[in-house]
Amino acid sequence: MTLLTWASLLIITITIIGVSLGRYPILRMNRATIAFVGAAALIIIHAIPLEQAYQAIDLNTIILLFSIMVLNANFRLCGFFYLVTKYIVNFARTPKRLLGILILFSGILSALFLNDTIVLVFTPIVLEITLILKRNPIPYLIALATSANVGSVATIIGNPQNILIGNFSGISFLEFTLYLLPVALVGLAVIWAILILLYQKEFSRAEFNPISLPEFRIFRPLLRKSIISAALMFCALLLGVSIPIAAMGAASLLLVTRRIKPERVFSEIDWSLLVFFAGLFIVTKSIDSIGLGDQLVSLLTIKSGNEILDLTILSTIASNLISNVPAVLFLKNIIQGFSDPKIGWLTMAMATTFAGNLTLLGSVANLIVAESAKKKRIILSFGEYLRSGILITLLTLLLGVLWLSLVS
Repeated sequence: MTLLTWASLLIITITIIGVSLGRYPILRMNRATIAFVGAAALIIIHAIPLEQAYQAIDLNTIILLFSIMVLNANFRLCGFFYLVTKYIVNFARTPKRLLGILILFSGILSALFLNDTIVLVFTPIVLEITLILKRNPIPYLIALATSANVGSVATIIGNPQNILIGNFSGISFLEFTLYLLPVALVGLAVIWAILILLYQKEFSRAEFNPISLPEFRIFRPLLRKSIISAALMFCALLLGVSIPIAAMGAASLLLVTRRIKPERVFSEIDWSLLVFFAGLFIVTKSIDSIGLGDQLVSLLTIKSGNEILDLTILSTIASNLISNVPAVLFLKNIIQGFSDPKIGWLTMAMATTFAGNLTLLGSVANLIVAESAKKKRIILSFGEYLRSGILITLLTLLLGVLWLSLVS
């Protein structure tokens, strides 16, 4: 290999490790800044030409992410998530029921509004509810994180890796959901059963005393407008309208307003996630530019005779080594050799999503839950999470492989 290839490989490796860990010691850098600096370094040393770097950025993905964030911001500002929480509190009367409702709502809402958004909103609420009720918050926090990941697999807009796969594959919104919704629903039931089994003392039969939440002013005009916008988006998706166009239309409708200042909406946007994706597109494209993409994939490929199982294992390994979004960008070219590319993309979506539940570091949603809990002096340790994460991941992956093998 040439000196340029070695230098490029070093930069890519440092960047991917940084993205996987989320930060570097001493340096105040997050995933977004690490990805951006890595991309800039590769462009500067001419590992990838600037024009090719621009082309590597998938604008469909960036637009879709931004549009979904605008919808999320409006739903948060109008009080929609508060109403959901109020319903959960009023309906739950026992620990098992509270766990089940939390898992169901977390899974469903993650499929509609991005899993990271849901755990960001609901972690403080789960902590408040469990502390008021004097319950052990740990199983409920694990339930929130794992169900947000599992539920998000059901739709193209459920998580960042699905958004990528939806844009790369061209699979329609409805077809994607029809294939993966059954796996998501069964996976949510698996989470409930495993946590009940592992935390039997917490879920022994007991009635809750009624509790009340702090009052929150519901902005009803914005609530109605947000629901109408989301409904129009989903109708457009079901009718086969391009996913980025449908999301962009819904977001633009919400931005035409005389009540909410744009600054309030834009302050809710996770701009660092958009920077992270742009940088990561360039970094992963550089792997192909220096001619190492196929060699690296072949080193990790396992050949058992079942291509769905092989891709599931490969996606699980890659997701836990370099995180699920980079894994999709890294492995996307392997789908070309699949006997049925559609099943290949669906397998990758299932595996990279479910693999995120293996460890506390497996997905951004897990880390958001752990870090938010830490601020309230509730420690969700790596080992405590791993005890249930292993079982949840293995069982959901097995169910996913069996289901996709059956329908392929």
